[in-house]
Amino acid sequence: MTPPSSLAIEASGLVKQFGDKRAVDGVDLAVPTGSVYGVLGPNGAGKTTTIRMLATLLAPDAGSARVFGHDVVRDADAVRSAVSLTGQLASVDEELTGRENIILLARLLGYGRAQSHARADDLLDAFGLEEAAGKLVKNYSGGMRRRLDIAASIVVTPRLLFLDEPTTGLDPRSRNQVWDIVRLLVAEGTTILLCTQYLEEADQLAEGIAVIDRGKVIAEGTPAQLKASVGAGALHVRLLDPAQRPQAERALAARLGSVHLEADPAALSVQCGDAQAAAAAIGELTGGGLGVAGFSLGQPSLDEVFLALTGHTAASEEGDDDGSDDERPDPKTPTPTSTSTSTEQEQAA
Repeated sequence: MTPPSSLAIEASGLVKQFGDKRAVDGVDLAVPTGSVYGVLGPNGAGKTTTIRMLATLLAPDAGSARVFGHDVVRDADAVRSAVSLTGQLASVDEELTGRENIILLARLLGYGRAQSHARADDLLDAFGLEEAAGKLVKNYSGGMRRRLDIAASIVVTPRLLFLDEPTTGLDPRSRNQVWDIVRLLVAEGTTILLCTQYLEEADQLAEGIAVIDRGKVIAEGTPAQLKASVGAGALHVRLLDPAQRPQAERALAARLGSVHLEADPAALSVQCGDAQAAAAAIGELTGGGLGVAGFSLGQPSLDEVFLALTGHTAASEEGDDDGSDDERPDPKTPTPTSTSTSTEQEQAA
């Protein structure tokens, strides 16, 4: 087990209930300092509520949590001085330019006039937004807004950054840009708690993952450990004609067992650790007149891990995460803000 002194987050038995809905039901987390730790689950799993408790925006109904040794209830101010939160939606001001947004936040966080302009220039350049710095944010693309939102969260570089669904709705290019930003922040010493329902995102970025479903952590480990937990391998098949997938699914299910349908309408996969059985299955497909564009036998994907653990895929549930319609501001906690809560470097500015 990771020594307590090296943990950025220690949570034990966290519970949060809204009416008769228990959004978080006894969550335990141990997040090492200086890493990306993924909290993986579908909409409604309890990810956002967990983040809001850890960031002091909601008080737990039961359990406890510490951030860098500070209790999130008793030492809330100390926690807020060390963390920053980027929520699911871009929270910058659309009626300001990108540069004006960063300058405004820098001034609010204690920077002088010259320092705030310099900080804005540095961040806009680092996030590839220098050419759009003078444009109103309402004219930005989704990817540009998301990058600006993350830049706003690190005007004062936090020790811990909460990223809640940072790439929702982004195109692949913008998503890769956000991933590069995450890797850069960790390389510079920031710990990141990444909540996502994108399995590929967790696989790409996270050193450790907690799989959460219906408010509970149901599995934890590295991506490789989680993949190994559901079997030695998986047969991945891609068809020439997506219309033939139902027929291929029936054939593979009859020979190998439960089949997982990939997001690609021409792709499907099934657990299989036997190369001879996989070869026979492919032979049966081609012999039955199905066109196979390609196949591979390898480790199961995180999507298959999630399916094996929960009985459904990470994208199969509908509704906002954690039943947000039921969430109301806790009178004992501050109103959620759209900017960094970190104050550790304010005086240095």
